[in-house]
Amino acid sequence: MKRYDRLYEKIVDFNNLLFAYKQTTKGSRKFKRDAILFSMVEDVNLFNLWKELKTGVYRVGDYIRFKVYEPKERLVSAPHIRDKIVQFAVHNVIKDVYKGVFTKDSYACLEGRGTHRAVEAVQRYMRMAERNFGGGWIVKVDISKFFYTIDREILKRILRKKIACERTLWLLDTIIDSSPEGKVGIPLGNVTSQDFANIYLNELDQYVKRYLGIKYYVRYMDDCIAIVPTREDAKLLKERMIWFLRTKLNLKENEKKTQIFPLKQGVNAYGFKIWTTHRKVRDQSKRAMKRRIKAMDRKLKEGLLTEKEVKQAVDSWLGHARHSNSYNLAKKIFAPYPYIKVEGEMKFGEWRCD
Repeated sequence: MKRYDRLYEKIVDFNNLLFAYKQTTKGSRKFKRDAILFSMVEDVNLFNLWKELKTGVYRVGDYIRFKVYEPKERLVSAPHIRDKIVQFAVHNVIKDVYKGVFTKDSYACLEGRGTHRAVEAVQRYMRMAERNFGGGWIVKVDISKFFYTIDREILKRILRKKIACERTLWLLDTIIDSSPEGKVGIPLGNVTSQDFANIYLNELDQYVKRYLGIKYYVRYMDDCIAIVPTREDAKLLKERMIWFLRTKLNLKENEKKTQIFPLKQGVNAYGFKIWTTHRKVRDQSKRAMKRRIKAMDRKLKEGLLTEKEVKQAVDSWLGHARHSNSYNLAKKIFAPYPYIKVEGEMKFGEWRCD
């Protein structure tokens, strides 16, 4: 395996830092207090950050900690802007190092992929399995508290398979060890955590695809789906995947969400319920949107939100729903709110995979 050296110079190049700074202040991010204070003397702040990295005295600062409640309650630890700049600078370089490493069936946080591409792949594989196997069984493996239980020492060993640059490894170790989560885990709010998570679970992808030879397999973050011909094949694959997670990556499966079941039953994955014939928005997403539009409509009537702001929030959900056959559902949810326009039925579930 090719190992990369002399990466640190690319990471700390001032133009890369400047580009990373622009990435941290895209859109509404530039209006956050942290960003405004940094921008007041941005030249001085960027130069000082560059100097700290060049001389090796850079240290990660404290994290901003808060909870999010959708789609479930999670504790997020987000870095301040100077550390976010460093992480974007790291991301801009190591993404090219790992671009050819990931399998074509890894979809999280990679350019040109994402949730909806993962859904398309699952449905395409379901159709291929139905055609080739006359049915099939689905293995669904979910990891319990994934970000919070990543073994940092294993992660560091995996990074050293591909990266030979000692100064880059020092910086990556510094970011990993800055986590406020305790002795294990990495912060959910770090830019680099998305890269680390993909690199970590690429080990599982390679085991399933290359060693076990499973053709119909998709992973989006820590949610893995495989399709095999028989129930016996499914039981064996599930056991082997769990064995690999526990013994090689020191992770534990979510027992409730890790299951095997017939393909004809359909699968809940990546925000949708997927069958070979169609897709629907998941009930959880539907309930969340109903609560949200009700709350936003109340704030609109109280003058706390504008109609434009409500429409922008709804458009985001509709953009998700349009990747499914959920036109009637969308019409029903927004029927009480005449200022929300749902586009024609052909906009929903237009895309078809063969």
